[in-house]
Amino acid sequence: MTAGIVAQRMIVPNLPSVGDGAGARMMRAMTVSANELGQFLRASRSRIDPADAGLAGGVSGRRVAGLRREEVAVLAGVSADYYGRLEQGRERSPSPQVLDAIGRTLRLPADAREHLFRLAGLNPRLTPDNPRNQVDASLLELLDAFPSSAAYVLGSAFDVLATNTIADALLSPFEGERNMPRILFTHPEATNVFAEWGRLCRATVQALRLNAGRFPDDPAIRAVVDELTGASPAFVELWNERTVSSLVRAIKVFVHPAAGRIELTYQTFDSHDAPGQQLLIGTPQPGSRSEEALIYLASLTVAR
Repeated sequence: MTAGIVAQRMIVPNLPSVGDGAGARMMRAMTVSANELGQFLRASRSRIDPADAGLAGGVSGRRVAGLRREEVAVLAGVSADYYGRLEQGRERSPSPQVLDAIGRTLRLPADAREHLFRLAGLNPRLTPDNPRNQVDASLLELLDAFPSSAAYVLGSAFDVLATNTIADALLSPFEGERNMPRILFTHPEATNVFAEWGRLCRATVQALRLNAGRFPDDPAIRAVVDELTGASPAFVELWNERTVSSLVRAIKVFVHPAAGRIELTYQTFDSHDAPGQQLLIGTPQPGSRSEEALIYLASLTVAR
């Protein structure tokens, strides 16, 4: 692509470092507080089938799903008392070795293990410095290097910071709203435009929670979480699952009111120098009806 992308990483400018604001209460739980760490551990062990952990002989009579605290402790090689104190918030300084053992016991994927470490305060915080809506000129030029693809830059709270012509046309049904979580959970056209709305909602919330752990002082993340917590029961249900995952390669299906059904394969490129900013590129199958639809959308935008 360009020299600025290495192993699916993109160089873009930094985001701002800010202090606490009006929405601080919600995101206090996303700092290195023991409470959030404990809640994450509880939610994670509840998703483990005891049989998958080699406990097939002792699963009868369980009143709740998943592993018990004592079972996690034994499998991770720590004392039951120590693990209990982790979940209760009475242990605040777990070692990397202990967290690694617990993460493996809970079968956490790479993104979730990173999230676990951050909640325990073991990874350095990412503290962007530059204005969050500032996108580097070279990245803006790169957006236009994909004339038959939808390309745009997302910020840490998944605000659309910049688009090429096709991406702008693709998002036109949302009438200027540029925050993807708000679009998904509050815009009346979201369920019409996104053919796989439920799957996309889940992936977006998981990635937003991952970013909330990475950037616990980010006001944009606090604001969107506060807003959607009060506005969308569907968001609250997914948020409370405490599952984390980065945006990955995926096929997204749009049903655009002007161009019909469009299938795009998305690739995501993270930033080294601007933590939280990502370049997303949605590409249609060459020669497909989706490619024709994108060209048509671009022509409509140019004609305006």
